[in-house]
Order: sequence, then structure tokens, then C-alpha cells
Amino acid sequence: MNHFGTLFSVNIYGESHGKAVGVVVDGMKPGISFNESLLLNDLSRRKAGAVGTTKRIEADEPQILSGVYRGYTTGAPIHILFENTNTKSEDYQNLLKQPRPGHADFTSYVKYKGFADQRGGGHFSGRLTTGIVAAGAFAKMLIPAKFESKLVQVGDLTDMNGLDEYLKSISEGLDSVGGIVEVKVSGLEIGIGEPFFDSVESKIAHMVFSVPAIKGIEFGIGFKGIQLKGSEFNDQIIDESGKTKTNHNGGLNGGITNGNDLVVRVFVKPASSIFLKQDTFDFESKSVKPLQIVGRHDACIARRAVVVIENAIAIALADLYLQKKSRE
Repeated sequence: MNHFGTLFSVNIYGESHGKAVGVVVDGMKPGISFNESLLLNDLSRRKAGAVGTTKRIEADEPQILSGVYRGYTTGAPIHILFENTNTKSEDYQNLLKQPRPGHADFTSYVKYKGFADQRGGGHFSGRLTTGIVAAGAFAKMLIPAKFESKLVQVGDLTDMNGLDEYLKSISEGLDSVGGIVEVKVSGLEIGIGEPFFDSVESKIAHMVFSVPAIKGIEFGIGFKGIQLKGSEFNDQIIDESGKTKTNHNGGLNGGITNGNDLVVRVFVKPASSIFLKQDTFDFESKSVKPLQIVGRHDACIARRAVVVIENAIAIALADLYLQKKSRE
């Protein structure tokens, strides 16, 4: 439901236009130095403001209500709250009778029998990823590893130097585009992950697909591996540390880290909320009608999703890391 993890667990809550959103992190080891600059920097990376992002800008000042004391984690659940202040709920009234194509408006209305808070996407909004970023920041304080992430493609653009101009043209066309985010984790110790159901791939995929708008994931060379024979795909081990000549498997064998860089790429779909008129079913008139969406929406949600995906991966790894340590 709203819970992920076994030993390192997160529980998110809130709605886009409710009083607040937040997360409760449980299982954090006591005595971990609280890196406030890491937390604030990650939250800043998620904020809007760049070209192609929403004009809804929230302060996102974390209120840590428990679990941190005198600069260290206490071992108790860490409760982090973010107030919602910049909301315009009137922009969503027409979506009750005419749900947006590609969005959760229709499915959430049916699932929760019309009682769900639909404002701003409610509990299905990307606003909830604030808690994922915060929880992932704590996960990175726990795991001895280095995380790097970047956009490698947006729409048909592969040179990110031209990203601002490209997204400006998409915005002016009242449309949206998707993107591919690449995350590399270096310095992971060998042996993290379990066979089969809790493999690193399955755990990360579970967590990453919990992020709104994610439609695909690959590890290492991913789907391009179809072009290689086994003799080409196999990563030759070249020293006693397990270092490999290539890294087609993305730092994993048998679902377990092998000491090489973990490499993950994720496809973020184009935002469903676009300003071009779209035809969709009107439940009041019982007919298909043009829908004009208003409000404040991203032309490319992948731009702000980079740190969300990075920290979602950190959460999954933290859970598996603690499972490994529990055996030692």
C-alpha cells in the first residue's frame, strides 16, 4: 500500500493539496551522523524553477519531528513533514466529471468510490515524491557508496547542453516529453542482494515503479544486450577483487552486487497534464468531449525526477544492505 521495505522501511502520506505531505522512515540505525546539507541539497534538486518545470514552487522545508537528536539518528522512526502552501485547487474541479487521459483521475475515482481527494492529483501526485527524496537522503547517510545521476535523453534530445531551449519549444507547443534518467552507484560492497525475490533488480524495480510516471527500467547494458552474443555479453573478471573488463550486467550477478558500478536507467513518461486540448470521455454528458486542462504542470517531469529516482534506488539498497548486515 503506502509502505515499502523490511528492515529499512518508508511510509509516505498526504495529498497534493492537503495540509501536508511527508514520510516516516523506520529501521535507521542509531548513531548515524545526520547530514543536513545532504538532505537539503537533495530536496533542492527536486524543486521546480528550471525551464520545463511547474510554476508551483513550494518551500519544502523539512520538519523533522522525531528520530534525530543532537545531530545523530536515535534509532526511533524518523518523521519528516512538509507543509503544502502554494495550492490552487479550483484548477481541478472540471476533472471530477472529465478525467485526464493517461492520468490516475479515473482509476482513483473508481477505486476509492468517489471519496478520494482529487485536487492536484491527490495521493497520486508527484508531490508525494518529496517524502521519497527525504527518505532516500537518510538511506544515503547509511550506505557507504557514491551516487551519481543524470538525464541522458529527453524526448529525441541526447545532448543535454541544449535542454533549456528544447524544453522551451515543447512548452510553447503546449505539450510534454519524457526522459531517461541514468543512476550510477559506485563503492557498493560485494554481496548485497538476495537470490530471486529480493534480488537487487527486483527490489529496485519495485521501489522505482512506485514513483509516478515510471514506465521502464534496465540494468547495465539493458535491452541493447539483445545485439550481443554470450561471449560478448559476459563480463570478464580481471582481478581478485572481482573487477570486470566490461559491465554489461550493471554490477550485478545472480541479483547480488559484484563490486562493480551499479548502473540503472529509467524511462519517465511525458506528463499527462498538457495544455493542448484532448478528447476524453465526459461522465456528465456521457459523451467524448474536448478537455482543456488548466493549472501548473511540467513539460518534462523527468527533469525533477532525477533525484527522486536516485533516492528511490537508495531506499531499496538500504533495505538490502541491512539484510546483509543482519547476517554478519
